[in-house]
Amino acid sequence: MAFTGNFTCNVFKSGLLDGNFDFSGNTFRLALYTNSATLDQNTTEYTTTGEASGGNYVAGGQVLTPTVAISNEVAFVTFANVSWTGVITARGALIYKAGANGAVCVLDFGSDKTSAATFQVQFPAATSTSAIIRLS
Repeated sequence: MAFTGNFTCNVFKSGLLDGNFDFSGNTFRLALYTNSATLDQNTTEYTTTGEASGGNYVAGGQVLTPTVAISNEVAFVTFANVSWTGVITARGALIYKAGANGAVCVLDFGSDKTSAATFQVQFPAATSTSAIIRLS
């Protein structure tokens, strides 16, 4: 079993302090992966190993639209939902920016998810308590 949970990647944590990540200026993507991928907190960048395929999914995934906000003294980033058409099976995903040390976080769907017509990744509502990336 390659996916063992949701992880904030270590390169993202240190990269925030180094100024390597800019949600207003960098382009971020979401790539889908099968359970044969090995992704965890030590993932440093996008890889094609174990990447999902099928439907209209293209290697590298889809560009994300981030929204940065602060509420109740918590800064957070949320993203618009993304979707693909066709039959696709994925166990999880990676949010990343292109280039070395661009991995942000690994999302574990908990089990294989297979679409019949549309594969959609829905992000939590944009709040300081539910966004997947939060700093307090």
